[in-house]
Amino acid sequence: MRVLVTGFAPFGGAATNPSGDAVRRLAAQWDEQWDGPERLVTDVLPVTFSGAAPRLRALLDEHRPAAVLAVGLAEGREAVTPERVAVNLADARIPDNAGAQPLDEPVEPEGPAAYFATAPVKHLAAALLAAGIPAAVSHTAGTFVCNHVFYAALHHLHRTGRPHVPATFVHVPTTDVVALDDQATALRIAVRTLLEPPAAPSPPGGAVH
Repeated sequence: MRVLVTGFAPFGGAATNPSGDAVRRLAAQWDEQWDGPERLVTDVLPVTFSGAAPRLRALLDEHRPAAVLAVGLAEGREAVTPERVAVNLADARIPDNAGAQPLDEPVEPEGPAAYFATAPVKHLAAALLAAGIPAAVSHTAGTFVCNHVFYAALHHLHRTGRPHVPATFVHVPTTDVVALDDQATALRIAVRTLLEPPAAPSPPGGAVH
């Protein structure tokens, strides 16, 4: 059984990106410390609209994973935030690493307005909190490359007849908010939650505003 986990390369002039670093840490620790029976397929995607989604689609086709977890950085957030909604919109406040800055463009011209994550994101947030990791459900992955990849992954799974595959996007904060080891632990919990969703009713996790 394969699980696809992706992070991102540094962007915006930064030397590192915790999302890519946490994915690498997860991969290094998976067999050594956690002995997961699944095979992790990990990759660090470029922070470009033209490169990230095609790379992810190729990984989905090559490995046909049983679960998909994409990870990105959300500076300014105070918790690990599983994303609930991917929107069909690319609207970049800043250029990507290739200098592209799409404005009010669809991710997929023929796609629906939005997709919901196919993973139990409220259960995931609850599991992270139970492990002592700050977490909250998020209802927006933004309109930059993170959302672009999230939407492209769900659209590709639907288009290729695999809408049942549990998939979501998780934003991690900077490492001064949640340490890198804790971020890797959060990703391990996320993988387990995607593969073994709780049978209990969904906990509260909506937003008032």
